[in-house]
Amino acid sequence: MEQTFSWKMTTYKGLEGIELDNEHITCVILPSYGGKMVSLYDKEADYEWLYQSDEELVVPPYGADFSDYDSSGFDEMFPGIDEGPHPTIDHTVPDHGEVWTMPWSWKEENGTFKLEVTSPVFPYTLKKEIKLMTKGLLITYEAINHSAQAFPFIWTAHALLNMDEATEISVPEHLKSIMNVEKATHHLGSWGTPHTYPVTQSRKTGTSIDLSKLEPREDKTIEKFYFTERLDKGNCAIVQKDIKRTLTYEFPEDQVPYLGVWKNRGGYRGEYNVALEPCTGVYDDVYIADKIDKVSKIPAAGTYEWTLKLEVGGI
Repeated sequence: MEQTFSWKMTTYKGLEGIELDNEHITCVILPSYGGKMVSLYDKEADYEWLYQSDEELVVPPYGADFSDYDSSGFDEMFPGIDEGPHPTIDHTVPDHGEVWTMPWSWKEENGTFKLEVTSPVFPYTLKKEIKLMTKGLLITYEAINHSAQAFPFIWTAHALLNMDEATEISVPEHLKSIMNVEKATHHLGSWGTPHTYPVTQSRKTGTSIDLSKLEPREDKTIEKFYFTERLDKGNCAIVQKDIKRTLTYEFPEDQVPYLGVWKNRGGYRGEYNVALEPCTGVYDDVYIADKIDKVSKIPAAGTYEWTLKLEVGGI
């Protein structure tokens, strides 16, 4: 059966957006707000996958502190995550990167939505093409280097998802160890502390905890960790057992070889969300990632390409 697809301009919390729609999902994108995806609605389950906040949407200025603005939805992180120096260009990478604060130009061609943004200080253009599939989205990325030297970068999909006590994380079986990168965590110790995955021991309580599960909302803690192994398979998923649904990520492990996890159970801004973050480098800081050779690079006067497929389905 041929897919029925439609799109229209819409207004979302006061901002102009693009709404993509078919029989199974609806998606809303805000080009003026960093190309942010603000809704991924699963019609079969009557379920919104992306975390929604009560905050008014105000487009942030270039270089804004991420914590001062809306933390819902799916923001692109590029060319780094932590604020700090870039390893080859004499400019500071802003908090959570540049592109989440910048307006993206866009156009539609035969059902594909083409967005792009060019840095005002770094020598790159980032492009993405979004195409609605039957039960998901295919996002194709192209990062273009306008300089005569290789450009180190970290990209990650910072997609905050709804969660509850029924939410579980599914990752490739070979991933057995993680490293903590969140200073405010209750359970995982100081920055850099290693742990086994999925089961480890809380550094606060001494009890056994399963990092693949989301603990009760009253836990009031926060975690951010990276798997220490490179991926040998580019996939992961959020399993929502209460509604018997999954959101699966697929991406090329050669171009996107690392995976981070963010778990917020009320410890940050009183919010409850979780994120799977396929990424091109670790551990948030592009300068450090370059020093430890865990970063990706756009070749001199070249391009770096990858894809991300998001698909909803049953358990």
